[in-house]
Amino acid sequence: MKVLVIGGAGYIGSHVSRLFADRGHAVDVADDLSTGTRENLFPDYGFFQGDIMDYEWLAGVMKRGSYDAIVHLAAKKAAGESMIVPEKYATQNICGTINILNAACEAGIGKIIFSSSAAIYGEPHYLPIDEKHPQEPENFYGFTKLEIERILGWYDRLKGLKFMALRYFNAAGYDPSGVVHGLEQHPANLIPVIMEVAAGTRAHLDIFGTDYPTEDGSGVRDYIHVSDLAEAHYLALDYLAKGNPSMSVNLGSEKGLSVLEIVNAARRITGKPIPAVITDRRMGDPAKLVASSATAKAVLGWQARYSDLDTLIRTTWEAYRRSPVSKGK
Repeated sequence: MKVLVIGGAGYIGSHVSRLFADRGHAVDVADDLSTGTRENLFPDYGFFQGDIMDYEWLAGVMKRGSYDAIVHLAAKKAAGESMIVPEKYATQNICGTINILNAACEAGIGKIIFSSSAAIYGEPHYLPIDEKHPQEPENFYGFTKLEIERILGWYDRLKGLKFMALRYFNAAGYDPSGVVHGLEQHPANLIPVIMEVAAGTRAHLDIFGTDYPTEDGSGVRDYIHVSDLAEAHYLALDYLAKGNPSMSVNLGSEKGLSVLEIVNAARRITGKPIPAVITDRRMGDPAKLVASSATAKAVLGWQARYSDLDTLIRTTWEAYRRSPVSKGK
């Protein structure tokens, strides 16, 4: 199949693109390189640089490409920032996705894999969170993802655009083979921030609250290795290619990791002190989030292979050590 990966030079997108190409799909990448990097673009890809807010550019790329499917990973994703500048997230995530859907329909593309988020669920009523859980996002980022899923449902109903929405919490780790290793620009997630401290490019880590009702007081999250996420995207496309109906599924390791667990593991694996400063909780942060992946296992045959704590930290540290900006080699 010929696939357009929008956001394919970014952290998750680069792993998805590489896996798709390695499995025999023809891959083109569309990216504005605001957080992605040319280092994650390979000679066997086509590449189009541009902004999804530029509809004429986007529609032109899709019309010329004769694509069988789209993988959509282009989004603003910092939950904390979304509570401060919601207009940025509304525009880029919701309006940008509408541009993608309209351009896809105009070009006659009938399948889309959407990188959603388990942030659509909000504070958990029970754990692990499954697809039947109430959808009550506590941050604006989660709201945008939920709204996009609703829009996808209508485009399926009215335009016949089939979709698979993959809901997950925190992507982490790097390609275990080391082929994809270009670092994300301006990361905001916990593990890359820890790696920047370990590598000497950031002075310290901020830990947002140690007074949660969890075992060690720090927030607990469900982390999935990015290579496991790439596999899920591949299986999702295979699912749609077989003519199956649209659906949304959770991807989870089904095992939470606390902030302090991750920091301590990073200190052990990197051998670096990793200074940390404890500060106030962030608005919109639930205490614990863990997702069930039972549906993904049943429907897609997906299972996490690389999402244990040591592999998450080790593969990330290896990528940061290879980086020319790292001082931690």
